[in-house]
Amino acid sequence: MRGITIVSTGSYLPEDCIPNEAFVKYVDTSDEWIRTRTGIQSRHIANGEPTWYMGAQAGKKALESGGVAVEDVDLILVSCCTPDYMTPSMACMIQRELGAVNAMCIDLNSACSGFVHGLDTARRYLAADEDVKTVLLVSTERLSQMVDFTDRSVCVLLGDGAGACVVRRKEDALYAFTGGADGASGGALNVKYPRHESPFGDPEKRKAYFEFPEVREKFLYMDGREVYRFSTRVFPEMVKTCCEKLGISVEQLDHVVPHQANYRIVDTGLKNLPGLDREKVFLNLEKYGNTGSASIAIALDEMNGKGMLRRGDKVAVMGFGGGLTYAGIVFEW
Repeated sequence: MRGITIVSTGSYLPEDCIPNEAFVKYVDTSDEWIRTRTGIQSRHIANGEPTWYMGAQAGKKALESGGVAVEDVDLILVSCCTPDYMTPSMACMIQRELGAVNAMCIDLNSACSGFVHGLDTARRYLAADEDVKTVLLVSTERLSQMVDFTDRSVCVLLGDGAGACVVRRKEDALYAFTGGADGASGGALNVKYPRHESPFGDPEKRKAYFEFPEVREKFLYMDGREVYRFSTRVFPEMVKTCCEKLGISVEQLDHVVPHQANYRIVDTGLKNLPGLDREKVFLNLEKYGNTGSASIAIALDEMNGKGMLRRGDKVAVMGFGGGLTYAGIVFEW
């Protein structure tokens, strides 16, 4: 099997770290209320840093830590649902910032599943195109720009940040992917992109086109119960499916890195993985909140920096969220 190896990692967190107590000024909440329901203690919020800038800084660190020359990057993949521009892409902006002149540039948007889909996309390019030898995968999100800070159910959950990794092919390496979507339930987590209509046509006819029952212009809407039901179902299913494809048991995994959404989601999902040692599940949600597609990338960089990841370890990364989308990979570190 042609798999992948992650050569190196990097991350970027904005300097401003916002504790739970800071939200008392804007909504009826408390540190205890937030901690007990989400597990979050603080999150980093951008103070002017664009999405592309955070991604470029994470990418730069990944290249430097792996001793990879920027000229050797053949493809920049960026997972992002909070771009600064519709065009150019965040990948093009990061290419410009890093000087990666030899790289193709592609953006992916599958919300909180983005890093995992990006990793699988990198693997497919590496497997199918001999000209692609080095991929820089970046996940960068500025979720604070879509938050209504008077909405207690959402504003305390999200943070900003970016993570990155350098990916190369590895022959005969452990690798299994699973993924999917429930687009019919996409309204459970949506943000409508502001748009301007042309002066032509009949405004009344435009009203006939499908809209979700709950839509808030430019702000995130979340049906917490529906997202919870979806996430707690697909998370353990993905772990089991990937392990079955590889002919290994869940107990044989060395690390499980889920999307850092909410401690309750992870805890509930783990009840359907009774053979998994919870010590193998890495969570850093308490420090960063939910950083969307960047959350797994940031977690891997933290684990890598702490020396937790050793070559040959079986690592499961599981993303789930807006779309509603899900994607999981078990691979060899």
